[in-house]
Amino acid sequence: MTLGLTNAVLTVIEDAALRAVLPRYQSLAAHQIDAKAADDVVTIADKEAELILAEGLARILPEATIVGEEAAHADPALLDRLGDALCWIIDPIDGTNNYAAGKMPFGIMVSLSQSGETIAGWIYDPMSPRLCHAHLGQGAFVGDYRTTARTTGQVPPIAAISLVFMDPSRREAMKAHIAPHYSLVDIPRCAAEQYPRLVLGTNDVSIFERTLAWDHAAGVLFVNEAGGKAARPDGRPYRVDEAHLPGLIGAASEALWDDLAGRLAQL
Repeated sequence: MTLGLTNAVLTVIEDAALRAVLPRYQSLAAHQIDAKAADDVVTIADKEAELILAEGLARILPEATIVGEEAAHADPALLDRLGDALCWIIDPIDGTNNYAAGKMPFGIMVSLSQSGETIAGWIYDPMSPRLCHAHLGQGAFVGDYRTTARTTGQVPPIAAISLVFMDPSRREAMKAHIAPHYSLVDIPRCAAEQYPRLVLGTNDVSIFERTLAWDHAAGVLFVNEAGGKAARPDGRPYRVDEAHLPGLIGAASEALWDDLAGRLAQL
């Protein structure tokens, strides 16, 4: 079932990439980009890709609810369905700001949850193309190859800390008390890239403030199944039906997670 499901989902993702995402990359007209919120945009490619993904995933598991980022933006009541018995969660283009600006990284993220717990996730980079995927209890894979999270080995550890959605006081506390213990790198503004970096030896730790299901469900599962750790700062597991809550730590190892969580607890 696992391999068959992954092949079926990948076929749908590739279809969305080939029909909606790649043809419009670096060729969007101004009227095809709309402001969705402060510092957040949506493009015609996001909307088209989400429709293709939703239609394709519905054919795979007709009994599953579908919650897409753009559909939920139009109808926030959909967020109440994230705890349904089975639920597809779609981010048609993660890193839309990058995509709209004609630059990488960006990706397509799909996850499947069961009663609020993520049981499968797929992170696709259409430019590589690279597929990172995981099933609960069955490990993490890049393409056909099982992968294990590895640290960078750097001292101090490499940290990508997302300050974008923090309130000013927390942002300053982070800069004063957390940042000095790490070697900081820019965030890619793309969870579809940030989570693989924690597994593939590029970054050691990341902090996320906003934890929307379509941005984080697949990545959290991928990191945890690879042997890293991604969880709420107090150690509770990430659940898609609690995606309105702030705060999430991802790390390439449990020791790195513990160290960062301990520092955050002192803020």
